Amino acid sequence: DQEGGMAAAAYSVKIMKDLDLLPKGYKMMVVGSVQEEDCDGMCWQSIVNEYFKGPEDARNQIEFVISTEPTDGGIYRGHRGRMEIRVDMHGVSCHGSAPERGDNAIHKMAEVILNVRDPARELYESYNKIFADHWKAKTGQEVEVTQSHGGSGKQALEVANGLEADVVTLALEYDVNAVRDAGLINDGWINNFENDSSPYTSTIVFLVRKGNPKNIKDWNDLIKDGVGIITPNPKTSGGARWNYLAAWAYADKLYNGDESKIEDFVKKLYQNVLVLDSGARGATTTFVENGQGDVLLAWENEAYLSIKDHPDEYEIITPSVSILAQPSVAVVDEVVDSRGTREVATEYLSYLYSDEAQRIAGDNYYRPYNQDILKEYSDVFDLNINLVTISDFGGWDEAQKTHFADGGIFDKIYEK
Repeated sequence: DQEGGMAAAAYSVKIMKDLDLLPKGYKMMVVGSVQEEDCDGMCWQSIVNEYFKGPEDARNQIEFVISTEPTDGGIYRGHRGRMEIRVDMHGVSCHGSAPERGDNAIHKMAEVILNVRDPARELYESYNKIFADHWKAKTGQEVEVTQSHGGSGKQALEVANGLEADVVTLALEYDVNAVRDAGLINDGWINNFENDSSPYTSTIVFLVRKGNPKNIKDWNDLIKDGVGIITPNPKTSGGARWNYLAAWAYADKLYNGDESKIEDFVKKLYQNVLVLDSGARGATTTFVENGQGDVLLAWENEAYLSIKDHPDEYEIITPSVSILAQPSVAVVDEVVDSRGTREVATEYLSYLYSDEAQRIAGDNYYRPYNQDILKEYSDVFDLNINLVTISDFGGWDEAQKTHFADGGIFDKIYEK
């Protein structure tokens, strides 16, 4: 239905060439990227693999992208409920000597942005309140915490590219290492707080529709014909990498380490994936809000939040083998030293280990690091689940290199 748009885009490039409007060294590419279908992004992936040395090389060389299909805020037929929304905030500028006369539009917009739901947003909204009280009691100072939420890998990239964050709380160690590698976090950050700087944990479970119509009990049920799986893309989502590794751990145990059979098992699993969203929250929306798939591979806390919102529509299945998902926290040394906020930033992360904060983590369906407090939630969590750890994969650097780097195992099995 977009043949006219494709023709117009291709012909416009020809006109630019005929009129010698393209600077030397520039290459124009016309891409038919169907943004509202299951093949979302495959056209771009093909170009990245064909003409560049991977996503990072493409980001460095592609200077701009022109979209020829504006929706003007409307929902097009076939968009599956997606739409573009524009939000404008109006303010009043003022002289620095009289700030009370101003109305800061950026500050007002921040409140709108924070209302985009994120798995950890609810936790930190509650935590920020008790931390503000704690900090005032300790120092007499008021503190205001500004949050930025999104996919862990994307957030890490934003900080590495200049988003000034005093602390980061990300889905996995590897994403914090990406900020470290940008020169913003000191080596050894993982030893700065208890439990490898992981104040709470989670694991991977299955969220199925009420009554479990496909009778899904364990990982081996996910490779059966007719089972539709929803999981994010492990190339873009930290949470999705935990999903992938949990499935790998099950297959590793099933096939006694036979890598050929393990790869085949994981390949079959991803052949049943209907939608490979870019992040965990997007995958949850696809499954819960859009009604696609029979099972969602999800963080335990995300699954419980879905049941909390829709108590009569879903249930959680705990597989026989899963993985200990350890979200990581770190002080961004370069930022706190330049802003003079090291003391409050360090205390902000340290206080996550307090009893009060640990119970907030439990109330938000994360597993508290404090084992005594974790036992208080034994009626919520299966404390007997068999959990492997990232150490079983040689650590995150090794897991990333082996499974998720360009040309790694995931690329091989997903392209086959």
